[in-house]
Amino acid sequence: MIDILKTSFNRRTVLQAAAVGAAGVSPALRSVVHAAGSDAPEKKEVKIGFIPLTDCASVVMASVLGLDVKHGVKFVLSKEASWAGVRDKMVNGELDFAHVLYGLVYGVHLGLSGPKKDMAVLMTLNHNGQAITLSKKVADKGAADGAGLAKLMASDKREYTFAQTFPTGTHAMWLYYWLATYGINPMKDAKVITVPPPQMVANMRVGNMDGFCVGEPWNHRAIMDGIGVTAATTQEIWKDHPEKVLGTTAEFVKKFPNTARAVTAAIIEAGQWIDASLQNKLKMAETVADKSYVNTGVDAINQRILGRYQNGMGKTWDDRDHMKFYNEGTVNFPYLSDGMWFMTQHKRWGLLKDHPDYLGVAKQINQIALYKEAATAAKASVPKSDMRSHKLIDGVVWDGKDPKKYADGFKIKA
Repeated sequence: MIDILKTSFNRRTVLQAAAVGAAGVSPALRSVVHAAGSDAPEKKEVKIGFIPLTDCASVVMASVLGLDVKHGVKFVLSKEASWAGVRDKMVNGELDFAHVLYGLVYGVHLGLSGPKKDMAVLMTLNHNGQAITLSKKVADKGAADGAGLAKLMASDKREYTFAQTFPTGTHAMWLYYWLATYGINPMKDAKVITVPPPQMVANMRVGNMDGFCVGEPWNHRAIMDGIGVTAATTQEIWKDHPEKVLGTTAEFVKKFPNTARAVTAAIIEAGQWIDASLQNKLKMAETVADKSYVNTGVDAINQRILGRYQNGMGKTWDDRDHMKFYNEGTVNFPYLSDGMWFMTQHKRWGLLKDHPDYLGVAKQINQIALYKEAATAAKASVPKSDMRSHKLIDGVVWDGKDPKKYADGFKIKA
């Protein structure tokens, strides 16, 4: 199978066959059905941006497996260098959609980071699977986890630098939440910088940072290169947390609703395919490791995608809460409470000066009705509620019921 997958043409052919077997309907037949109906996509070709990360997998696999064509659209994938670049290209219309940070979409909608534009979240692409990496240098001094880091920062006083990937994004919020859980105020006790995901390992190698929060495979890559250790996984901070989303502008959804639905359905099916079997996960890892996508060795991807973790200090474990792309439909549903949570953290850390209309904004951005239509097309299950409840690492429960009280209730904040 690996030999067959070496050429993109053969890989696409083989995986399309696998998808047809899984879906039970030929892509050609399905596209004819769509073309004949009133729900045919208005745009037949869409440009979708992605950042080289493992969690771009469902977008990539939807294209490689031919699930895009099955739903009457053709994906043109565009590899991007930074989240700021993704933001700018979505806003100016160079990209129709993007694999993008949840909090970035909300930040643009609220005018918190650069240009302000009404935005839309069509679906969540994945849960879990990010991590916080600390440099081997601080780990060797006893800072291999949050408690150790807090102790070191208290005893060995200097400026500590941590990196996230975008000011309003998920990685910034996981990093800040984790530091604060151990009594470290990220706004006052540390220097925080923004670094694009593929550049994290190189920057740590030359000593530009003491730690970073990023998606895979860059945490595992730091371990493989002997320069970092995994201090925490993001699923430890919030089990089944939302991560990347399929983002676009509100204007695009209004103008091309059938296209938005078709793209969403194709990516839901790709997530179903990835999560369906061990074999599919390994095929996915082989595919996205290619230089066209993540551009790394497959061994940097395939362990953590199966939940096989090591921390770089001799500890290994099997993590049942590894990165998921479908998980019986719970991953992809754009829960209103998920979007609201990011706003509570934007308020906590001073990015929002005043409390927004948390529920109202989430209802504007998260396209619940359109998602349900796409889920029907993809034969995906849909949760009963638009909200969900979780207890985070500090023991505080988030359920979306009183966002103002929640946002104001943290002892450590900006």
